[in-house]
Amino acid sequence: MHFIKYTFLAAILLSASSAANAQKWQPGHFIDVKGVRSDGFIIANPGGNGPIKNEGFIEFKDGEKTEPYKLSTSDLQSYVVGKDSFVVAHAPGNETWAKKELDFVRVVVNEETKIYATRGAGSGSGTGKKVRFSPSVGLSTGGGGYGGGLGGGLGINLGGGGGGSVDKSKLTYYYGSNTASMQHLTENNFVDVMSEAMGDEPEAVEQIRAGRFGIGNIDKLVDYFNKVKASHK
Repeated sequence: MHFIKYTFLAAILLSASSAANAQKWQPGHFIDVKGVRSDGFIIANPGGNGPIKNEGFIEFKDGEKTEPYKLSTSDLQSYVVGKDSFVVAHAPGNETWAKKELDFVRVVVNEETKIYATRGAGSGSGTGKKVRFSPSVGLSTGGGGYGGGLGGGLGINLGGGGGGSVDKSKLTYYYGSNTASMQHLTENNFVDVMSEAMGDEPEAVEQIRAGRFGIGNIDKLVDYFNKVKASHK
């Protein structure tokens, strides 16, 4: 009985520790709306209210001992924390993201066809297998600007502004040439979309078409893709 009690207590403490770690300051940088880069420390998904209603935000400080301040999505183009890169996006169509109209999405795959991820998103209605891409308009996520190192790590809370107000267990994925053309990535279109996104690496495409990866283990696919890509450098 005591073993069960202590095991339960340990699980609670571990969960609390994980939540605390998600809120720690991490080295990173942001690109503001004018294209200016600032380096410092970031809390990617702080709790509480942001500067602007219905927008996501981050906390930033220039140095370890300087005063932090909040930056809304309206202030930024993108930011990077560790291996993870985020860009500003509107929820597509009539969808809402945890009651936000404008939020950050993580760039999972940064190729011509990009893969994005966020939490607290609505469910997608698109289930067709045919891949369609909208004209390249709006915020482009290609090239420099927000930096590289697009790892497959899922440790950072995404979207929703924290506070336990969104389902942090579910990641929703999108694809598109940029954030303005995002559409839902689903089980039905997964093979076609990911084959398009990873088309420069035939080994990865072969694994996708062989059914070795699906939307449930997309993080493993991204890790595999990044390793294959890095082996050519």
